[in-house]
Amino acid sequence: MATTEATELLDDARGVLPEVVALRREMHRHPELGLELPRTQQTIVAALDGLGLEVRTGSSVSSVVADLEGGRSGRDGRTVLLRADMDALPMPEDTGLDFASEVDGAMHACGHDSHVAMLIGAARVLASRRDALPGRVRFMFQPGEEGFHGARSMIEEGVLERPNVDGVFALHVSPNLPSGSVSTRPGPALASADILEIVVTGQGGHASTPYLANDPMPVAAEIVQALQVFATRRINTFDPIVITITKIRAGTTNNVIPEQVKMLGTLRAVSESSRKIALAGIKRLTTGIAAAHEMRAEFAVTPGYPPTINDKDFAGFVARVAVDLLGERSYAEMPAPIMGAEDFSYVLRERPGAMAFLGVCPPGQQPMRAHSCHSNRMTIDEDALAAGVALHCAIALEYLS
Repeated sequence: MATTEATELLDDARGVLPEVVALRREMHRHPELGLELPRTQQTIVAALDGLGLEVRTGSSVSSVVADLEGGRSGRDGRTVLLRADMDALPMPEDTGLDFASEVDGAMHACGHDSHVAMLIGAARVLASRRDALPGRVRFMFQPGEEGFHGARSMIEEGVLERPNVDGVFALHVSPNLPSGSVSTRPGPALASADILEIVVTGQGGHASTPYLANDPMPVAAEIVQALQVFATRRINTFDPIVITITKIRAGTTNNVIPEQVKMLGTLRAVSESSRKIALAGIKRLTTGIAAAHEMRAEFAVTPGYPPTINDKDFAGFVARVAVDLLGERSYAEMPAPIMGAEDFSYVLRERPGAMAFLGVCPPGQQPMRAHSCHSNRMTIDEDALAAGVALHCAIALEYLS
């Protein structure tokens, strides 16, 4: 991308920034959860009105898909998909913002309001450049990213078909990166996320006579410790996993040995091979340790999102576009995958593409000390959203060219 083109694109993005910020704040006030987001869906459809896009809504979920047909090659060119997720988190907000959530127990604490607003801004800018587009841009507004597999539902409804999507891109804000910076990496970018449930059953009794019972509490503790040893000693250091037990529940009072201990946790992996090895190992350890103490352990897993794997070439393409658009100092390759999870992983399993991160560290704060995504105090630098709008547009224009 030539310097003049980059400057013009950034100017256009800054031109729509007031509308982007206003839309982001409107969504922030009215967060919705899960797969059914009727108000959010209506807000997006209204914001796209008048842009000359072909807009359709989902039948099984509150999604929105909008196509922008380019003027240079009509329907014969390639199709690039730009994605934004729409849903909020089930948590309170404690930011003190003038536009804080008005919905009890719901907050846009992961930046999805910003993602939608940036993509609407990109749609406005690209629609004004329709005649220069040698192909098609598909805007994917997706519900249910926060654990509801919304991307998978949209794929089942055909978001990657009719016509075929050739490349895909998503941008996620991060308060823990310098404002206006961009970061991505080839290969694994985020981890898978599975829910682990372990139940250890022994024999209850009086706390003063443990030899007349079979206490599952120390066995549960042994399992927790063994899982950490397993994660560091049986898994390739360069293909890591994370096993975290987050909840242990047992007992009723101080002098009763419980019969059962129930544990809840998560497994994160950046490859399907390590994920498979880990799941088999967790089952083997839990059942084996329990059996060694003449107890029974039941292990169950609820599969979550797969690892988010960026296409090597597409990730390199995103890096080049970001440098051309924002300058060399505004881009840094991610040093390692993030062990969080993303359901854009489903889209990347089907088409080549990449997810990148946009720094939105609030003014006056240090990136590594700013409240992160999923914090009840998470805030952003809204001025950085102009860079996100411009990057969406640059990716589309360069890819289609």
